[in-house]
Amino acid sequence: MKTLTTGLLGLMLLTGVAQADVFVSVDAKGNFVLSNVHRPGRHYERVIHEPEKALVSLDQQPQMIAARPYAELVSAAATANALPAALLHAVIQTESHYNPSAVSPKGAGGLMQLMPDTAREMGVADVYDPKANIQGGARYLKRLMTLFDNDIALAVAAYNAGPQAVLSRGGVIPPFAETQRYVPSVLRQYRRLQGLSEDAPL
Repeated sequence: MKTLTTGLLGLMLLTGVAQADVFVSVDAKGNFVLSNVHRPGRHYERVIHEPEKALVSLDQQPQMIAARPYAELVSAAATANALPAALLHAVIQTESHYNPSAVSPKGAGGLMQLMPDTAREMGVADVYDPKANIQGGARYLKRLMTLFDNDIALAVAAYNAGPQAVLSRGGVIPPFAETQRYVPSVLRQYRRLQGLSEDAPL
């Protein structure tokens, strides 16, 4: 079996599919079976082992978030609005790359890129003040999460395109090019900070 598994390993490495632990076993008919799941009752030989450094453990997640800029301000805003800190960090990263002085062509400003009307509605007098901006952005995002029944993708789409753009289309992500890029970017960052795979359900 060693020769076979060595050959399979070489083939998988050449085709670029080595993304996790891979095991080989023999089924009841004598066929070789490759799997990334170790099922009880079968004898397996592991042919690929994913390096531990490629995985984000539950213990590493708090450190990852704590190492982000403005971590304390984000944590406080997340707690006050019952939101995951990872989601706020993902929005900030995508919106401004943690630049508190960022200004968009449309006039949104600060870390969470608040539009003037939204800032006023959320009680933010100075969008360039990191604490006020994060608090206002978190309040607004919480409102959108409530509006869209905690559907993170729709809330994030509404954060970018406006809630009416989502509601008027029956609750789908608007077909705007910017929004179509924005939503996956935020969700990718969010999953990474949560230690989830890129296609993990939210």
